[in-house]
Amino acid sequence: MISDICERPNCNGKIEDGYCDSCGMAALKLSQNLAPGNSTGSSSRSTSQSSRSTRSTSQRSGRNSASRRPLGAGLVSVPDLPSTAPEAQLLSDPSVPQHRRFCGHCNATLRREQGFCSQCGQKYSFIPSLQAGDLVAEQYEVRGAIAYGGLGWIYLGFDRMLSRYVVLKGLLNAEDSNSAAVAVAERQFLAAVKHPNIVGVYNFVSHNGEGLIVMEYVRGHTLKDIRKQRGKLPVAEAIAYMHRILSAFAYLHREGLVYCDFKPDNVMLEAGDLKLIDMGGVRRIDDPDGDIYGTVGYSAPEIAADGPSAASDLFTIGRTLAVLLIDLPGFGTTHQYSLPTADQEPLFAEQESLYRCLLKATAEHPERRFESADEMAEQLLGLLREVVALETGKASPASSSLFGEDPLVWLVQSDTVPILADYRQIPPLLIDATDPAANTLLAAAAIADPNQRQTRLDQILQQFPNSSEAELQRINGLIESRNYQRARLALINLTGQIPDWQAAWHQGRLYLADDNSGNAQGCFEQVYSALPGELAPKLALAIAAEQAGQPQRAIQLYARVVATDPRYLSASFGLARCRFAQADRSGAIAALDQVPSDSSLYLQSRVMAVRLLIDATSSPPQPQDLEQAAQLIQALNLPGAECYCLQEQLFRTQLALLSTAPASKAPASPSSQLLGAEAMIRQALEQSLRAQAQWATGREKIELVDAANQVRPITWI
Repeated sequence: MISDICERPNCNGKIEDGYCDSCGMAALKLSQNLAPGNSTGSSSRSTSQSSRSTRSTSQRSGRNSASRRPLGAGLVSVPDLPSTAPEAQLLSDPSVPQHRRFCGHCNATLRREQGFCSQCGQKYSFIPSLQAGDLVAEQYEVRGAIAYGGLGWIYLGFDRMLSRYVVLKGLLNAEDSNSAAVAVAERQFLAAVKHPNIVGVYNFVSHNGEGLIVMEYVRGHTLKDIRKQRGKLPVAEAIAYMHRILSAFAYLHREGLVYCDFKPDNVMLEAGDLKLIDMGGVRRIDDPDGDIYGTVGYSAPEIAADGPSAASDLFTIGRTLAVLLIDLPGFGTTHQYSLPTADQEPLFAEQESLYRCLLKATAEHPERRFESADEMAEQLLGLLREVVALETGKASPASSSLFGEDPLVWLVQSDTVPILADYRQIPPLLIDATDPAANTLLAAAAIADPNQRQTRLDQILQQFPNSSEAELQRINGLIESRNYQRARLALINLTGQIPDWQAAWHQGRLYLADDNSGNAQGCFEQVYSALPGELAPKLALAIAAEQAGQPQRAIQLYARVVATDPRYLSASFGLARCRFAQADRSGAIAALDQVPSDSSLYLQSRVMAVRLLIDATSSPPQPQDLEQAAQLIQALNLPGAECYCLQEQLFRTQLALLSTAPASKAPASPSSQLLGAEAMIRQALEQSLRAQAQWATGREKIELVDAANQVRPITWI
């Protein structure tokens, strides 16, 4: 049962119409806190780090929920805009520029304001048909023209009956029968369109034989005006705008409609919210004979041949986002359907996830774009969290609807065993709650013994032969048991039954388990491009890059994950390892400091910090490093033998450095915690070895005592 309170971490919102009024995410369904796969982890590990085991595939259904959610899920603040008096927008000389005059019948260029097309003979007129003072339908007083668009003149009017400003939209070319037919179609279905982010259609009236749409007047500024006034917008702000408007597109698509001509001109910012303001190009998805309207540079390449679709709408949103963020050279020519490369555009080089998101939204082939407006909105929200976290230094964690949480907490069995890069640290994919075997698979996931769990999965597959989720869980079991060949064949058999990114995810996991980090990187790159707003693909790619010996690439990815959501502890430990490999000892310690003090792996992070502070592999530690290590050891609450072992490592490092350092760099006084005098260091080392011997037995005990005798300071007694 779904709670009225949002269950996502760090969110206090309420669930309304199935979605949170704060974070904007769907309510969590059928979720349980289960250890992924192998559940043999220590019972003392915090259950707050466990993975949610199912994912919901539901879509947004609430029509009014968007207006109750803050823009950008409350992650960004939108600059206040000055209010504009309605009549201040009136055009003093309303006319259509020559470069905007085209024949609605054959698309030929028209030079005069009215006449007949020289190509096809179609009669046309671009002169406004309404003048200030005209009274339409004995109710709407025309105040004047305020703009012109693809289908008609737009007038400011005043509703005498309800005492409010309205917008009247007529025909740009009053002699164009095709445009007139579109206006009639608008009257038939636009009045039923009700969404808080779409301008309201009040009425449809006739005046002197011309059809006019009466629409809500929106007091605000178009994104085109904002872009023109302020220049390139901040990344977070632009993403927040597109994330918000996608709810309107999701609604239209569910109603069987496509918007067709989205661009910065057609969306307005009013009182911190957005609205689509021009419904002239909206048409039914299944209307093969409807006219197609669009704008060069925004329209998708397949529009002319295949007509508009939900995918072509998403293309226009991707192009609009790009226009808000960068100066796009050759917008209607060289880059009419493409984007500059990361080498050509500095912002794309800096914002890798953003660039991948734009590439996916504006892919040449529709099937390579986002599958729906809801999917694009979810990825944009994840991207927004990442951008805000990197810009402000404040984490913005949120649970994923596709991936479970970091499984590292279930893998660590000892506080002193080093944590290395491992494919098992990759977050698991959540089980699709709509799969027929979902509930049965949840129960199977709780089986601790791998062999028994695999047997149960085989039984589930017999019971649900068409369950792709059951087959994927069986493949995971084959990977765990190192039966890579069977896992590979099973994945091949699933081709076409699961999304490409999902197949790539499991293939990458298989490659990584089989020590083929190069191929694993290729798979996780594919997932990253498909889901640019998710953190799990970045973590998986970072682990693969680290294992492939590419620490700098791994650092970039680990850092993004840690900054956005510090709960991904695998990223913190990985970042520390890679920074240390790059001789950045202080950066490595800073990464480990990101592990929260209330985490079950906090002690592990302190132990690793001690080891990195005294490790001389990449560069000799400085006296302050050893001093910090000594303080950490003193503060650790480790069992005796493990604590003395760390002390031994510290004193051996100090002794080695002391023997090679000039006398002037030796610790200043015997009172130092580092026991600066060689004799005192040897004495402390001897004591740590003898203390370890007390915890040991047999041969190990003898070896520790012998080692203590060898390092003891030389005395005359």
